[in-house]
Amino acid sequence: MAFGAFARPDAVSQAGLRRVLVTLCVTEITSWGALYYAFPVLAGDITAATGWPTAAITAALSASQLVAALVGIPVGRWLDHHGPRGVMTAGSLLAVPALVAVATAQNLAWFLGAWLLVGMAMGAVLYPPAFAALTRWHGPGRVRALTMLTLAAGLASTVFAPLTAALAAHLDWRATYLVLAGILALVTIPGHWFGLALPWPERPKAEAGYEQAHPGKVARSPAFVTLAIALSLAAFATFAVVINLVPLLAERGIGTGIASVALGLGGAGQVLGRLGYTTLTRRTTVRARTALILLAMAVTTALLGVLTSAAALIAAAILAGMARGVFTLLQATAVTDRWGPRYYGQLSGLLSAPLTVAMALAPFAGAALAGPLGGYATTFLVLSTVTAAAAVLSLATNPERNLS
Repeated sequence: MAFGAFARPDAVSQAGLRRVLVTLCVTEITSWGALYYAFPVLAGDITAATGWPTAAITAALSASQLVAALVGIPVGRWLDHHGPRGVMTAGSLLAVPALVAVATAQNLAWFLGAWLLVGMAMGAVLYPPAFAALTRWHGPGRVRALTMLTLAAGLASTVFAPLTAALAAHLDWRATYLVLAGILALVTIPGHWFGLALPWPERPKAEAGYEQAHPGKVARSPAFVTLAIALSLAAFATFAVVINLVPLLAERGIGTGIASVALGLGGAGQVLGRLGYTTLTRRTTVRARTALILLAMAVTTALLGVLTSAAALIAAAILAGMARGVFTLLQATAVTDRWGPRYYGQLSGLLSAPLTVAMALAPFAGAALAGPLGGYATTFLVLSTVTAAAAVLSLATNPERNLS
């Protein structure tokens, strides 16, 4: 059977599409959980056991994000031509020994090198390649598929943070990472190899309203560059908010227990926010939708900076989580909304690179700004201003040929 444009309903069976979606939901939860969300749970144990500075340990995670950003560019080009099965399986095969290397690190240099390998694996197994897979296979139904994936993957911290804590209560941090590496191997290697074993459709023809230019020309266009800047600024600000929410609440006199509840409810808010994205896409234009979501992120960040009561701050944290959850889907659909799906893998890889760099730098933003600005409340107002500027920039991110 020949594979052509996305409109062909017979190209891939519905059972095959469901298998792909379920597979990626499971493997994304596992990959995010083991490779990313286990780290903040174990960071304190690593410092206590090794004596390595917390800042240096955190820098290793940030370095892995920078590597993931670079790896994502060639991975996106590969995906457009060959599909996700090989590259995501290879990423899983690399992720397992990389985590073993983290677990067995005998010095800080070894630890950093291991996290650089983890970063290479991240670039091949986390959101961008999964988004590219669903965008090509699901065609016109891609928004629904992407929404379901992000809803499921949003549970990664819910599943793996307590799982990691439970393991760490009985094992040291090294043994915990070895167990997580085993889980990663059992779930993601066969999952990616067998669950993604569908024919890769031919590159789709340009959809109506998207006059296709070469991806290199698109990537150099003012609209694409402005989009990358706007989304990177927003990503930087929102991840800085997540990392520094607990210190902000402590500054307001709120205890760690309530602060952790607020952080967790913010994660639940992400899931709630994503539920409404399909409706939002039907009722708004690309330009309005992008600006609206970024503006919502700016407003909720400002609320966190000005509110003082525990109840109000918890409510603001939930609203901020909702805006942040929709932002993930905005990133996933940013390319297809403007340039169609034809070169999604390559263009999304280029777009994801600066976003990933921004997210890698974000953990240091709060502490770096809070000192000179006199506290976290003022820092959050500055981050709100950065996001508002991104919302304004987003108004110039639509190419002229986009009819929406």
